Amino acid sequence: MERETVVVFGAYGHTGRFVVAELLERGFTPVLSGRDPEKLRKLAQPGTAVRPASADDPAALDRALAGAAAVINCAGPFAVTAAPVIEAALRAGIPYVDVAAEIEANADTFARFAGAPTPVVPAMAFYGGLGDLLVTTAMGDWTSADEVHVAYGLSSWHPTAGTLVAGEVSARRRNGRRVRFTGGKLEYHDDALPTLEWPFPEPLGRRPVVGEFTMADVVTVPSHLAVPEVRTYMAADAAKDLAASSAPVAVDDRGRSAQTFVVDVLVRSGGAERRMVASGQDIYAVTAPLAVEAVRRLLAGQTLATGVASAGKMFDAPDFLRSLSAHLKIS
Repeated sequence: MERETVVVFGAYGHTGRFVVAELLERGFTPVLSGRDPEKLRKLAQPGTAVRPASADDPAALDRALAGAAAVINCAGPFAVTAAPVIEAALRAGIPYVDVAAEIEANADTFARFAGAPTPVVPAMAFYGGLGDLLVTTAMGDWTSADEVHVAYGLSSWHPTAGTLVAGEVSARRRNGRRVRFTGGKLEYHDDALPTLEWPFPEPLGRRPVVGEFTMADVVTVPSHLAVPEVRTYMAADAAKDLAASSAPVAVDDRGRSAQTFVVDVLVRSGGAERRMVASGQDIYAVTAPLAVEAVRRLLAGQTLATGVASAGKMFDAPDFLRSLSAHLKIS
């Protein structure tokens, strides 16, 4: 069978490199794309092709996507790159997946491309995609819930340059305000973020967390689930690390950092509660199997929705999580 070609836009970025490696391991032919030809050439290896393009050059994007089966956008800030790459994917008639964690950029994608004729899956990453799969699985046969809580127990958080730039873009869009999802909508505010404790499962146990440390789950989850309150939390120590702005350091031959994580999801409906937990190593590295498995399922027709949809709506969430058993422990 012919190897299917998948374009990775932003291939030489930190997450993009993990995605390229995962595609090769899974038998795809990656096409390396992005605005810097020299960085692309340095990354090229047997089994890859190089097609430079920038988000502000539609013709170059069309050349990059020509003949491809799908595109994975790893190039932030997604407030700048998402729409142009999605439009190129629509012109090419191929599925689009990205790894955006930017709240506003993801909200823009859902609003702008709701009627897309080919699949568009934003936030198919650790932030946004994984939480949505866990929440959808936890919901099970519930058609609605009162509250969703997603707590991130990161051992540390050394952000990539892309993470920092994306955060700056989002902050400017909000005029420095904070955001939360309450009463069924995004709400911007200037309130101080509360510090409280979250009862993570053992061996992590109760840990201080920053409340209303809002992540992309506040867009992905309510995009298809009837939940008026979606709250996310970040381990306090990891939040401090983020402010220190030191980059990830590889500790194994796969390029992963020593960072470990627990994502603890709690769904409440009336007096009932349901919980799902995922754990693993390196939030950037685990984004690659999430995005590549999404592409595999899109190309195989293993989908539950059309147009733009989050992970939990587009795919069979419990089955998707089971397929990641080599990368995630689910309980």
